[in-house]
Amino acid sequence: MTQKKNVPDMVLSGLETLIVNETTGFVNVGERSNVTGSRKFARLIQEENYEEAVDVARAQVEDGAQIIDVNMDDAMLDGVAAMKRYLNLLAAEPDVARVPFMIDSSKWEIIEEGLKCVQGKAIVNSISLKEGEEEFVKHAERIKMYGAAVVVMAFDEKGQADTYERRIEICKRSYDVLVDKVGFPPQDIVFDPNIFPVATGIPEHDHYCVDFFAATKWIKENLPGAKVSGGLSNVSFSFRGNDTVREAMHSVFLYHAIKNGMDMAIVNAGMLTIYDDIPKDLLEHVEDVILNRREDAAERLVEFAESVKAQGATEKESDKLKWREGSLQERITHALVKGITEFIEEDTEEARQAANKPIEVIEGPLMEGMNVVGDLFGAGKMFLPQVVKSARVMKKAVAYLLPYIEEEKRLSGNEGENNGVIIMATVKGDVHDIGKNIVGVVLSCNNYEVVDLGVMVPPEDILDAAEKHNADIIGLSGLITPSLDEMVTVAKMMQQRGMKQPLLIGGATTSKVHTAVKIEPEYDAPTVHVLDASKSVPVASALLSKTENDFVQKLRDEYIDVRAKNARKRGQKAFAEVATARDNAVQIDWSNYQPVVPNQLGKQVIQDYPLEKIREYFDWTPFFITWELHGKYPGILEDKVVGEEATKLFKDANAMLDDIIANKKLSCHAVYGMFPASGIEQDQTELYSNDDRQEPIAVLNHLRQQTLRPEGRAYRSLADFVAPKSSGVNDYMGAFVVTCKGADELAKSYEDKLDDYNAIMVKALADRFAEAFAELLHEEVRKQHWGYAPEENFSNQELISESYQGIRPAPGYPACPEHSEKTTLFNILDAEQEIGAKLTDSYAMTPASSVSGWYFAHPEARYFALGKIDKDQVQDYAERKSWDLDVAERWLRPALGYDD
Repeated sequence: MTQKKNVPDMVLSGLETLIVNETTGFVNVGERSNVTGSRKFARLIQEENYEEAVDVARAQVEDGAQIIDVNMDDAMLDGVAAMKRYLNLLAAEPDVARVPFMIDSSKWEIIEEGLKCVQGKAIVNSISLKEGEEEFVKHAERIKMYGAAVVVMAFDEKGQADTYERRIEICKRSYDVLVDKVGFPPQDIVFDPNIFPVATGIPEHDHYCVDFFAATKWIKENLPGAKVSGGLSNVSFSFRGNDTVREAMHSVFLYHAIKNGMDMAIVNAGMLTIYDDIPKDLLEHVEDVILNRREDAAERLVEFAESVKAQGATEKESDKLKWREGSLQERITHALVKGITEFIEEDTEEARQAANKPIEVIEGPLMEGMNVVGDLFGAGKMFLPQVVKSARVMKKAVAYLLPYIEEEKRLSGNEGENNGVIIMATVKGDVHDIGKNIVGVVLSCNNYEVVDLGVMVPPEDILDAAEKHNADIIGLSGLITPSLDEMVTVAKMMQQRGMKQPLLIGGATTSKVHTAVKIEPEYDAPTVHVLDASKSVPVASALLSKTENDFVQKLRDEYIDVRAKNARKRGQKAFAEVATARDNAVQIDWSNYQPVVPNQLGKQVIQDYPLEKIREYFDWTPFFITWELHGKYPGILEDKVVGEEATKLFKDANAMLDDIIANKKLSCHAVYGMFPASGIEQDQTELYSNDDRQEPIAVLNHLRQQTLRPEGRAYRSLADFVAPKSSGVNDYMGAFVVTCKGADELAKSYEDKLDDYNAIMVKALADRFAEAFAELLHEEVRKQHWGYAPEENFSNQELISESYQGIRPAPGYPACPEHSEKTTLFNILDAEQEIGAKLTDSYAMTPASSVSGWYFAHPEARYFALGKIDKDQVQDYAERKSWDLDVAERWLRPALGYDD
């Protein structure tokens, strides 16, 4: 290997540059724009709610993320299209696009699509030697061509590195290939030496963190220029549902990882606690686990986590055995849920005495207790190590029963039998096996013979092993999205071989929908999605019991329903023809409508509007959402979960507002105007400079709802709310741009003092000023400047609820989703010259705390969502704008009802 000295700094960029070196400090990579890591984000993308999905990225930047990780690896998604669409939308949001993006996928085609879209210098996450050196080199050369940095996972052809030795071996080999063969800049190489969950209840996992720290230190000392990263949330996976413990684990892990040279990590920037603020007792228990300081560290943390979750609730000594007063089933269930082995043999014997056969104790009360464990685990009310402890209780009960079961088998001539043979494997291309291992523990404890084939197992090997061992069930596991395709391949091969064994599907990226839609149709025998480890026993038991036919039939019926719902959800929408939609526009009786003439036509400018007046119009609910505190103001201040934190935040915000207003640290400006307007054909509106209405100064292009609607329901367009020229009615429209200036400079002054909290606060309040100013200005327009509602008198809450007459839709929002119309709006108001508000090439507004839109005054004007439109309307729109079709499709992509 050629040693590199004096390696340059890593330089990444969005709209702004990020230099990563010794003086930068630790770099937070936001993790929430990831369909595999955030249920909320996955739901938003599946529902095509990209507008709110963009807000997820924005919130991460505001929470301190310096890079945004974007992942679209979902088997039910077109990952390439989703990545392209989302990155293009982020590019139009300067407050998000200012940071670099990490294009995260296990599929090369998704990565490359992201590289084509992203501006600046991105990071690819990830490539590895998993598929061999030739493929690794090919992908690295493409990444180098695009000018991106790269994350290299510690994988190779043998599998995933889970020891110190394997980590440094793979990282060194990868570095040598990248630097010496590909000529990849060493400063642009980031190694991920694999952060694995600890405190899982499996002893082999206890050393994972210590090995990671050691490998990180070795990389920084031996691979010049290389950086180290990782997915932080993995380390605390065992404690999902207990944010207090998870946050402490994240902070402790980062504290020690950073000391050993870790440069960056994929984190939820809003889910970190300060290391020194962790209570000493919690810190001791967490560090015992992270640093593997004692053999019982995991068990002690699990027990301590329960007390944390219960907020310090304690149990009197005299109450600890009250559960022993319950029924036999209640006692067995309690022992399994709590992991108590002390009385299980006594209770098992009592159950055996009441049963006809010893095996019935397993199939009856013990299984019923395990079902409760499964339900609690699925609901996030139990952790992985607790499930393993439950399995140990089960194992002890089964061990007690085994002599009786064997004796019963001997007497009946069935000696040496078990409950069934189960082949388990992580499919080809995937090396994640923690979940599979836990399933194996649970099944083994229930007298199943488990043959674990390991990871990255080719389909042929799985099926050959099933035949060799005369397996009763085959279980497939996988974590990354390509594993889902591999599972389909296995199902097809099982069908070709004429196999009849039930097929179990499990793993983090698997789902009931994917199993029902993609896997089950390929295989005639039962195919079952198993939600989690504790559900595996009841599923296996049902598949191999006398009630198998009932279970399978119910399952098939359920999957038929799942496929039908999925088809309805994702199927091609029915569209009305454009002409039909226009014929069924909103019907307004223009002959009996007399528009109010604005008090003054043309544009007006407002400089330095009093901030104290704008403050009275604040809508505080979105402010709290910015800080990931969800709840409606003012009720959020009393919320049992977030009320205390919300109250502190509200106090800090108002203190800063007092300072901003008193010292004029921000300023708000507006330009607005009222113009004669007429509707013309093809959903367009003409604006004029005066009431002569001779030559239009602008033509607005609107879109119309087109998704098929019930008879009698109108297809809405903003064009409906302005009197058509043919009516002879002289109507009017308004336009506005408001902006809040000074936030970036003020935030920078806080950042220079390393005060990120107040830097974020400034920008959050600037957004509130812009939104409140837009609301206030609209009120003044209605009552004074246009004057069509001079007697209006609404409270601030009624204004927030839009109880007034008229609307102010903004280009880029649901009723008018096409952003380029802002150009017309800004031009007729001369917004850049008058108040310094500008548009980027992607039609994003700067300063970021700006709001713009149109004013419609008709009493029947209302907000609506455009929905999906077909290709005919897009073609029509392209012709109106003198665009090529592909340009129209690019800017109308959120509204397309077809694949462009």
